[in-house]
This record gives sequence, structure tokens and C-alpha cells, in this order.
Amino acid sequence: MTPRVLPYLLSAPALLLFVGVVLIPIAMTVVLSFNDWSMTRGIIPEFTLKNWQEVFGDAYFYGIFFRTLRLALIVTLITAVFGAPEAYVLNRMRRPWKGLFLLIVLAPLLISVVARTLGWALLFGGQTGLINKSLLALGVIATPIPFMFTETGVIIALSHVLIPFMVLAVWTALQQLDPQVENAARSLGAAPALALYRVVLPQVMPGLLSGAIIVFALAASAFATPAIIGGRRLKVASTLAYDEFLNTLNWPLGGTVATLLLIALVAIIVGANRLIERRYAQVFQ
Repeated sequence: MTPRVLPYLLSAPALLLFVGVVLIPIAMTVVLSFNDWSMTRGIIPEFTLKNWQEVFGDAYFYGIFFRTLRLALIVTLITAVFGAPEAYVLNRMRRPWKGLFLLIVLAPLLISVVARTLGWALLFGGQTGLINKSLLALGVIATPIPFMFTETGVIIALSHVLIPFMVLAVWTALQQLDPQVENAARSLGAAPALALYRVVLPQVMPGLLSGAIIVFALAASAFATPAIIGGRRLKVASTLAYDEFLNTLNWPLGGTVATLLLIALVAIIVGANRLIERRYAQVFQ
């Protein structure tokens, strides 16, 4: 056995698992999207573009995809605004406080996403929700704020679920940053904000960018949180695909929605990655 063949043999089980679990289901979904469907006959294995024409020709689908991308962008922005400073503070902490607060940050990931979302539903619920009851008791609001079945509630719940990914990505980048570099900038007369902007930010930008990509992808493809908090009145692409698969049983149309969501996510993530990396390379050069 030659040394060149050995790495391929060692990676073969993982590659086969990836092909079987990821690539083959995606390929089957893409093929399914080009099949026909009828209420009486179900899936008809005949090549057709009817599903794609229906999606691209109906403003209803445009609205759902636009809402999905808008929610994902807002959640990504919120997690970056709150997660990056949180990671910076966490990195500055000393033991044992660093380990304790790191556990607190990771706590949402240790709980089932359904359980977390149901907890937010209890907090959001109408006049009986804990948030509205507290605000009404304090006299902050006169009428309950509608959180359930609104974009606001979905954004809050998704931000809580996904902010640990942003914190971990930025914190990992900060681990490779020598704190003496920032102290040197401060000793040379740079203000704290300027030192953060010109010294720390460029070096943690890869972590911030990778965290944003992870959060955006997870937010755009999230199902449990939009389904529970948003309900049937606030559809996103993932819940629309679910309804087409399991409610109307129109699997080809559901496959079309899922394929379009995958294509949109890949295109946006790859394009944003190249654009932001190029722009920040010019700014901080």
C-alpha cells in the first residue's frame, strides 16, 4: 500500500457517510422537484417544469422567501451586535469565572430546540405570558405586546437560540489574539474604541464572518422555532416545504421549495464571504 493511497482509504468511511446522508438525499430532492403531481394520482414520475414555474410565477412564494431572508439577516445582525462584545468580555475574564460564564453561554445548546422554543412561547403568550404580565404590572405598557405569531417573536427566539454560535466563533478568533497587542496600542495613545476598531476587529473578523455565516444559514433554514412561535400565519421557506410535504402531500412542490432554499443559501453565503473578505482586506490593509 503506497503512502498516497492511505489517506484516501482512511477518509473513505466518512466520505461514504457524507454521500449517503447528505448528497444522495439532496439529489433525490432535486430530481423530485421535476416530477409532476396530482391530487388523485399523487407523484407522477414525469419530467416537468410546472413546479418551478409555479414558484417563480406566484408572488406568494416571493413573499415567503423574502421574509425568510429578512428574518435571517436581522437575526444575524442581532447576534453579531450582542455576541461579539460578549465574546470579548468572556475572553477577558479570568478563571473560574470564564468557565462559568462559558457554560452559561453554551446552556441554550444543551437544551432541545423544541423545549427552548416552547419556553419562549410561554413567555410570549398573550396577556398570560410572563413578559406581558410583568410589563403590565409595572405599568410600562397599557396593552399586551403581540409576540406570538409575529416576526418580532420569531426574531427574539431565534437570536437566543443562535447567539452561542456567534460567541463561540468570535471567542475562538480572540483566543489567537495576543492581548498585549491591544495594550500596546493603548500605550501609544489610542483610545479604547480606536484600539478595538483598528487592532482587535481586523484580527477577529474571520471569526465574526464565520459566525455570521453559521447563524445566517441556521436562521434561514430553521424550522422548529418559526413553526411554534410563528405558527401557520407566519410561514417561512422551511415551514412551507413542510406543509407541502406532509399537509398537501405535494412532494414535488415541496422539493422545489427546499431546493430553492438550498441554492439561495449557498449563493448568498459564498457571495457574502468573498465580498466581505475582499472589502475588509482593502480597508484594513
